[in-house]
Amino acid sequence: MRVAVLSDVHGNALALDAVLADIATQGVDATLCLGDHVSGPMDPAGVAERLMTLDGPIISGNHDRWVVEPRAQGQGKVDQFAASRLSRQQHQWLAALPATAVFNDDIFLCHGTPASDEQHWIDDFYADRTMTLPSEESIVMAAAGVDYPIMLCGHTHLARSVRLRDGRRIINPGAVGFQLVHGSPDARYAVIELRQGKWSTALRVVEYDHDAAAAQAVANGFDGWAEVLTSGWAPSAPF
Repeated sequence: MRVAVLSDVHGNALALDAVLADIATQGVDATLCLGDHVSGPMDPAGVAERLMTLDGPIISGNHDRWVVEPRAQGQGKVDQFAASRLSRQQHQWLAALPATAVFNDDIFLCHGTPASDEQHWIDDFYADRTMTLPSEESIVMAAAGVDYPIMLCGHTHLARSVRLRDGRRIINPGAVGFQLVHGSPDARYAVIELRQGKWSTALRVVEYDHDAAAAQAVANGFDGWAEVLTSGWAPSAPF
């Protein structure tokens, strides 16, 4: 079994197209998506259109909730922008996505942690462009009761794989749509394979026209996104 794993597209259809083209060369059996699909100032509707055709399970992220819930506490301008661009059918699709899913009885999908789409699991969020690591205890505690050999998460936009002492693996494929602290604008995703009873993970990096994506964001009134999209470094202050 060989699967591709995507997360955090954030409305970046140009990055998604490049990743889907790369996936087409990988011979995967399914493509799994971990949430925060459309909340970005590039092409939210284009992203929804593409994802709605995929064959693997797709779950919701915190920004997906905020897009479909107009009075949600966390909703910001970019969520409102995405909501304004989606068709009624795309809104319905987004609203129906589950918070978690299981694929092939082996792979558990969540956005943040199994308990929350807003919590960080194997990485803490950045401060002044520095990503900090949580304790082993906190990572293991969040995995309690999730008895699958592979557990997938997104949310922090940082590609990383962790193997617990009992052998379970927690994998974050990184972000398709924009990078926070990678120092590179390239899109990220993962390919996970089970061969002869052993799991392997490839964290893939895909170039795309990030300057064009930045131009889309600026044209839509979100100038602050341009630096992140073109550099792969998030500013120290929120944008």
